[in-house]
Amino acid sequence: MLIISIAIQKGGSGKTTTALNLAAALQRMGKEVLLVDLDPQANLTQSMGISDDMDLSVYELLKQAATGELVDAQQAIVHTGVLPLIPANLELASAELELVSMFGREQLLNQILTQLGDAYDIVVIDCPPAVGMLTVNALTASDYVLMPLQAEFLPFKGVQRFMKNVQLIKKQLNRKLEILGLVLTKFDEHKSMHKQIRAQLQEMYPDKVLASGIRSNISLARAQEQAKDIFSFDNTANGAKDYHALATEIAERLNSGGAVAPLHLNR
Repeated sequence: MLIISIAIQKGGSGKTTTALNLAAALQRMGKEVLLVDLDPQANLTQSMGISDDMDLSVYELLKQAATGELVDAQQAIVHTGVLPLIPANLELASAELELVSMFGREQLLNQILTQLGDAYDIVVIDCPPAVGMLTVNALTASDYVLMPLQAEFLPFKGVQRFMKNVQLIKKQLNRKLEILGLVLTKFDEHKSMHKQIRAQLQEMYPDKVLASGIRSNISLARAQEQAKDIFSFDNTANGAKDYHALATEIAERLNSGGAVAPLHLNR
């Protein structure tokens, strides 16, 4: 089971949109995909039409794991009309403080997801926009991290800080963690600043900037308003074309065994 965290140290980067629509694109490629909402804002949960006050959510799973009493993760999975999801609720914000003094706190999500065995081909985790205990848990459990960011100055500075955190987590907690790539969101190839940011990122992080940028597309927001992925909402929209291209590029990267370890997506 491959685990991919969608993470960056900046809000408004398109994390939730990318988690949902990349997962949907991979599902359309024939993969069994599970989504995990690890953001206390519960945007992914709400975008899939699920209430943010579920009795059993990722918060309860983490809380039980911290006491050494693992709850069956399958019980928390909600089978939506889009994709299966382990939802978040607003109580998840408390987890940062509650877990900080727990022994083995960085491994709790890993323990939870390990229970799933080979039930899914891919798990996609939507992380909070900060490097706290929840994001550390996600990266400790993950094989790869995908970083969405807007082609603007502040997100550009943020990615430099986040890269350092990823390398630290890789060194101290999860040696298998690799950077899957950087994906530019709300990208406009006609804007000189956007092209300049892409060029700078390519120079700083060779082979890590994905060619498949995600253009601004109102259909992406409208799809989430209707609790749908972009393919279910309008598979002719630019958002659908862009996320299909992103999933295809990621599959090619993983299968190539180049910058990252191979994954045989065609099994």
